[in-house]
Amino acid sequence: MKTSTVLALALSLGTVDAEAQTGSQTGSLSREDIRAVSPALEHYATDKLANDLWKRSGLSPRDRSIITVAAVVTRNQGILLPEQLALALDNGVKPAEISEIITHLAFYAGWGNAMSATAIAKDVFEARGIGADQLPKASVDRLPLDEKVEADRATRVEQGTGPASPGLVRDTAEVLFRDLWLRPDLAPRDRSLVTVSALIAAGQVEQIPYHLNRAMDSGLTRSEASEVISHLAYYAGWPNAFSAAPIARAVFEKRSGN
Repeated sequence: MKTSTVLALALSLGTVDAEAQTGSQTGSLSREDIRAVSPALEHYATDKLANDLWKRSGLSPRDRSIITVAAVVTRNQGILLPEQLALALDNGVKPAEISEIITHLAFYAGWGNAMSATAIAKDVFEARGIGADQLPKASVDRLPLDEKVEADRATRVEQGTGPASPGLVRDTAEVLFRDLWLRPDLAPRDRSLVTVSALIAAGQVEQIPYHLNRAMDSGLTRSEASEVISHLAYYAGWPNAFSAAPIARAVFEKRSGN
């Protein structure tokens, strides 16, 4: 994508009041561009996404932006990312939080996807006048670690994964749960929301129960979790949403004692 296109899009999204919380949902393409290929697709982008999905009460616009950015980065959908980053900023996601989301997704969606997102975010940040003073430092004071919760997690991983890959077990503890997950510029609920969204977007259903439970322990409600799946059907595809739904149901039932 040309830098000029990214800059123009980021600037325009910051000044169009009618789209302040929903965006055009057409990425870097104009509605006319889409109609030239698929009038029906343009209709769905406007009527079903911008004018319906993004206005539903089940999630705040800020939450919808967080899960959409997570899905778009995970699936390396660069054509959508400039608009979604600009929209996230308009919906109250701080530059520091976007920085942390991209960093977090390097570990949950792959290094290359995070690097691709970084190249696009750089232009969006420049267009908004966002500088290094608004971004988290590499070294920060970490959040406190719940030693018991971490010990339980580490034991389960050691039993299940240790025989196959001791190095993976070690790095999971040292790099992820004793470092990345404790960075303070992304709240624990939001960090879990990003992770769950990435797992659904990537079709990694086996990893969902632990992270969905963690998200709900951090304040994500059952109704919000349900709406996350509905929202991601549009950005990750119906098959991935349907694959996630029974996994989420099992988590809900276990938590409620059913």
